[in-house]
Amino acid sequence: MDHVLIDNDVMLDFLLNRQPFSDDAAKIYELCKTGVIKGYTSPVILSNAHYVLRKIHSHENIVKSFLKLLEVIDLVEINKITVIDALNSSFKDFEDALQNFAAAANKDISIVITRNFKDYKSSRLSIQTPLTYLKQRP
Repeated sequence: MDHVLIDNDVMLDFLLNRQPFSDDAAKIYELCKTGVIKGYTSPVILSNAHYVLRKIHSHENIVKSFLKLLEVIDLVEINKITVIDALNSSFKDFEDALQNFAAAANKDISIVITRNFKDYKSSRLSIQTPLTYLKQRP
């Protein structure tokens, strides 16, 4: 079973039904929901998603969506070591560095699913778009 970190852009594609990307994001969610893959996200991703979603949805609706989402996916831990690793990395984007090192610290996660491929150039994890990931699945 693959263990994957679902990055911010894919999470927002799913939560906001952003076409044409939401179909692939929904397929990733469904794979998590059915137990075919194990999905993770981070508190930072949820915080960022909340910031975007609050402009169009009530806090109560966002909370309901997040609680439903957290029934299906787990959170990676971001701690002092994660932050130090991110700060000392060659990543240009601090947020992506946090996601990367939080995922890498979870020894089960081997894949980051993102459409933001360019910011993960220095990652040691496999970086895949939702479409690429779905195409390579049996």
